[in-house]
Amino acid sequence: MATRHFLTLLDLTPDELTHLIRRAITIKNGLKTHGPTYTPFSNRTLAMIFEKSSTRTRVSFETAMAQFGGHALFLSPRDTQLGRGEPIADTARVLSEMVDAVMIRTFSHAGLETFAAASTVPVINALTDDYHPCQLLADVMTWTECRGSVRGKTAVWIGDGNNMCHSWINAARQFDFQLRICCPEGYDPDPAILAAAGERVTILRDPQQAVDGADLVTTDVWASMGQEEEQARREQAFRGFQVTEALLDRAAGDALFLHCLPAHRGEEISETLLDDPRAVVWQEAGNRLHAQKALLEFLLLGRVE
Repeated sequence: MATRHFLTLLDLTPDELTHLIRRAITIKNGLKTHGPTYTPFSNRTLAMIFEKSSTRTRVSFETAMAQFGGHALFLSPRDTQLGRGEPIADTARVLSEMVDAVMIRTFSHAGLETFAAASTVPVINALTDDYHPCQLLADVMTWTECRGSVRGKTAVWIGDGNNMCHSWINAARQFDFQLRICCPEGYDPDPAILAAAGERVTILRDPQQAVDGADLVTTDVWASMGQEEEQARREQAFRGFQVTEALLDRAAGDALFLHCLPAHRGEEISETLLDDPRAVVWQEAGNRLHAQKALLEFLLLGRVE
């Protein structure tokens, strides 16, 4: 089987992505019913390279490998020669000789692409400055679990045109739903990523107009990792873009709210929004485990029905 990487949602076909969502739900239900008895990864190793800190990413990937009968190695820049200037491609070639897959959480998406180009084992993007595709697998899985097929529905992104926004744009393309992006002037997503989505994605400036009748509303922190020095300026720019219960009331009656977490209560969301029954963020966070299990299975074993 040819090596497949997962750097963005566009690396898999819509059919493959739909399969992953179905498979993730099946794996989750099996775990609830039988416990971690499905262990296809005996003696398999996942290298996890973290240049950015994480809670959900590390715990979900490490637990996934353990429950599948395999092993995960945590590697920070302090633990590898990458931190001492070894070329990215050289590290990729070395790890390809020793492990079965590599997961990378880093800053530069171009650096991730360089690593993948030199790797002969699957490489998974666990977040870059440009994309966060693993989170979108969990998000679409959660939406599907709660409301069935997402095809033809409408999601709303409120906030910065960041890596999460870029992955929501790609999700709209791959899963065939409409996406409304509501962000302040000057914080739009990458024009090329936006243009590639065509009529599936629209840009709006008024949050109330954006959420009107929508099936799902989602947001993210106003200042991502590496943007902390911009916090005050961003708080000013995003004033009026907070998601509240009252704003969510303008969406469809069965609308859901998602947030990739961590959330800053009182900033991008109201203090109490995560307690609202329409917010399914804990289910969403837990689904990182199951969606990534399905992804790892697909990349290492091929399509399992």
